[in-house]
Amino acid sequence: MPETAHPPLPPLAGGTQGPSALRPLLDTVLDALTQGATTRAGPLPKGGPHAVTARIRATVTPAIPDDGTGPHESLRTLVRALAEGSADPADPHCAAHLHAPPLALATAADLAVGALNPSLDSWDQAPAASALETEVLHALAALAYPTRPAPDAVTTTGGTESNHLALLLAREAAGATHRRTHEGAHDPAGGITRGTTSEGAAYDVAYGPSTAIAPHRTRHTPGTPPPTLRVICGANAHHSIHRAAWLLGLPAPHVLATPTGTIDPAHLHTALDHHHATPTLVVATAGTTDTGRIDPLPRLADLCDTHHARLHIDASYGGPLLFSDTLRPALDGLDRAHTIALDLHKLGWQPIAAGILAVPDTTALHPLAHHTDYLNAPDDTHAGLPDLLGRSLRTTRRPDILKIAVTLRALGRNGLGCLVERVCATAHHLADLIDAHPRFELHARPTLSTVLFRPTGTDDHTLATTRRHLLHSGRAVLGRATTPEGLWLKTTLLNPHTTTDHLRTLLNLVEGHIHR
Repeated sequence: MPETAHPPLPPLAGGTQGPSALRPLLDTVLDALTQGATTRAGPLPKGGPHAVTARIRATVTPAIPDDGTGPHESLRTLVRALAEGSADPADPHCAAHLHAPPLALATAADLAVGALNPSLDSWDQAPAASALETEVLHALAALAYPTRPAPDAVTTTGGTESNHLALLLAREAAGATHRRTHEGAHDPAGGITRGTTSEGAAYDVAYGPSTAIAPHRTRHTPGTPPPTLRVICGANAHHSIHRAAWLLGLPAPHVLATPTGTIDPAHLHTALDHHHATPTLVVATAGTTDTGRIDPLPRLADLCDTHHARLHIDASYGGPLLFSDTLRPALDGLDRAHTIALDLHKLGWQPIAAGILAVPDTTALHPLAHHTDYLNAPDDTHAGLPDLLGRSLRTTRRPDILKIAVTLRALGRNGLGCLVERVCATAHHLADLIDAHPRFELHARPTLSTVLFRPTGTDDHTLATTRRHLLHSGRAVLGRATTPEGLWLKTTLLNPHTTTDHLRTLLNLVEGHIHR
């Protein structure tokens, strides 16, 4: 009986033959990206959601064909369709969100990660990547905490995950303080206590030999209710703070009104007085999503010290000012936080994701410790294999640190600082143009790279309609923000190639789409 013919096996991306297999495929991808962007011919596809959905449906159907079309046809068709239907942050008129155009070199580095496919849940899946992550994160943590002897950081998917981790660490620290106060227990893990099962070796490996057994985080003395962490934040805080509190089973945050766009220290003082008997986490923001403003960090840190409250600073937007000697003073007080969220896929021009949570001392991360025998067996850890599970709540985790490391090495701190300074200067140029225009109103001078404005005499409904018309036309992508004065158009300028001429054209587009 003749043997059944089988199709050739598809090539792999790794190994010594992987690059040869990738080269022709990458040519197809790059051509498709060019064709899609050329067809789109603007920052956004024309026609709005229904038109884009119809084009994608027609292209992809059937999504799971019985027989494949081959690698080049598949890549050419779907990459071109995606590019044609994408919002393009590299277009100067795509300026709605904290959605940065990634640097070409960072994107190239990300290709290497896709080909090698390391997974940072155990050393034997990511030997070099785990060492690279350690070195680069220590350097970034030292940038945020320059006077601390042992600062540390972990990578995250962005500000949302960083904020979630910050609340988790604060909750665990509150529990550790409660146990020390009410039980007299020594808790070197900042929240992990010794339990009563046979897995105690995990605690010994992470925190030193003992006669103890498994770590857990919920032990409380009968009659002594566990503490409930109270989160205090401004109305200007990112929405992820509220979602993190919900996910962690914490009370809804105490929200301080921020009519000026930042937290008023007097209002925080009152709130801390009110919650004096409760473990408290204050969340400040260095670069709000709506306006880019920075809370008065030194004064808020002083109040936290006075009231023995913990401080988290969400610097997902403004944190990269650390790269600029000129702009860094705007972040004075940042290093007084217990946790800091940073996000380099905003003012760092990295492909998503590139989030970081920094802490002043590596021991602050001990509550993330976790044990499962197939990834960090105690004898393996004792023998010197790094334990990576305590570096994230995720198990499978790609090394997003490579693109960051490549960018830092290629541009240096000063090179990144120049890019940050450039987009902030561009925001001031736009503010100048708006100020000088008789038919536009400027909300305020920019703090970072966000500028709010609106046509004079335009009501909220007309403004929202104008923004949607621009989106449907595919000619401009502007955001929206609401302040006590009403609705505004929002530009978030993250493209270092944007020129004054681009800004003038953008204002002309807005003016031409006003429907009074």
